[in-house]
Amino acid sequence: MKYTSDAGSVEREPQAAFDIEEEEDSIVVEKTLNMTAPPGMDLAPLQVVAQTGQAGDGALVDRVSALIEQTRSYVATQANAALTLTNWHIGRMIDVEVLNERRAGYDQEIVASLGQQLTTRYGRGFDRTNLSRMVKFSQVFPDIEIVGTLSQQLSWTHFKALLAVWSDDARAFYVEQALSAHLSVRALRDLIGRQGYERKEIANAQTPGGSVVPVDSFQDPYFLDFLGLGERYPERDLEDAIIREMEAFLLGVGVGWTFVARQKRMTVGNDDFYLDLLFYSRPLRRLIAVELKIGKFKPSHKGQMELYLRWLEQNDRQPGEEAPVGLILCTEADRDQVELLELHKDGIVVAEYWTALPPKAELAARIKEIYRSTQERVARRQLAEAQEADDCAD
Repeated sequence: MKYTSDAGSVEREPQAAFDIEEEEDSIVVEKTLNMTAPPGMDLAPLQVVAQTGQAGDGALVDRVSALIEQTRSYVATQANAALTLTNWHIGRMIDVEVLNERRAGYDQEIVASLGQQLTTRYGRGFDRTNLSRMVKFSQVFPDIEIVGTLSQQLSWTHFKALLAVWSDDARAFYVEQALSAHLSVRALRDLIGRQGYERKEIANAQTPGGSVVPVDSFQDPYFLDFLGLGERYPERDLEDAIIREMEAFLLGVGVGWTFVARQKRMTVGNDDFYLDLLFYSRPLRRLIAVELKIGKFKPSHKGQMELYLRWLEQNDRQPGEEAPVGLILCTEADRDQVELLELHKDGIVVAEYWTALPPKAELAARIKEIYRSTQERVARRQLAEAQEADDCAD
C-alpha cells in the first residue's frame, strides 16, 4: 500500500506542521523541541536551511526569523514521527508478547499493570486505554515502513482519528484525503463523521466501467449546511449563498477545484442559455458545469446539461484538457431513475444536496442506508452483466 500527496490541492489556512490536540502529545513534542540534537540525528536539512539563510537577500532579522521557523518545523516533524513510531513499536511489543500468548486469560490485567508502571515512570499517556490504542494502531497499520512514511506528514493524533474507520478501503481513502488536502485533525474527523468515504462510493455507483466521468471525483449527497439557508429558498438564493461562501464550497466539493464563472452565457442560434456555475478541476484537467435544482431530479435536466457540455466542448475546452463533465445538484434524486438514464455515458453526475443536517447518529444511519442500497443496486447490475456475458458465450 502506497500513499502519495497531491501537490495541486486546494489551499488551506496556514497551520503548524501538525495538529497536536492531546496534552500528552504536546508535552512529548515540547520536550523534544527543547532538547539538543541526539547523536546520529540527520542534520543535513538544517544545514541546508542555514546555508540558504546566510546566502539569501533581505533584512537580517527576516532571514534569522525564517531560519528559526524552518528549524522548528523540521524538529516538530521529526518529534512527531518519533512519537508515532514509538507508539507503534509499543503496541507491537504488547500485541506479540502479551496478547498473542493470551497468558491464561490474564492479558488485559497485564496490560493494565504495565500501564500503571509506565505511568509511574513517565507520567500521562501510557494508561491502559492508550496502550490498547497503540496495540490497535500496530494491527491496523502493520507495515512499519508505511507508518514511517506517513508519520512525516500525519501526526499521532491523525492516526488516532483513523483507527475508528471501519474498513481498509475507507481508511486508505481518508489517508489520501488527509495527505492531498493537508487536512488538520479537526478537518479529518469532520470528513470521517460526515461519511466522506460512503458518499464518494455512492457517487461512484453512477460511473461503471466505460464511464466518461472519472471515479472518486464526486460525492452524493453534498452537505451545504454551511450556507445557512432555511427550509424554503429560491434557486437564486442558493446560488448567491454558494458565491458568498465560495471558499467553503470549494473545500467541500473537491480538492483542486477553482471557480470560473457564474451564470455562464452560452449562445446557440438565436437563444441564450445560462449555466449556473462553472468550475475547473486541476486534478481532473477539465471544466465542471454545475446546475442547481430546487426539487426532485427530472429526466429533462439531462438534455439541458448535455447542451451545456456540448457548448463547452466546442467553445471553452482548451488543448490538453479532458472533456467537460456536468454535475446536477438537486434536493432529491431517484437513484434507480438516474441509473436507468445512464447519464455517465454523457459525462453527467446527479447528486443530492442537503442544506440542513440531522443529528450525527441519524446522519450516519441515513448515509449508511443509502450506501447499502447503492451496493445492492451495483451488485444487481453486475449480476445482470455477468448473466448477459454467459448468454453470449453460450
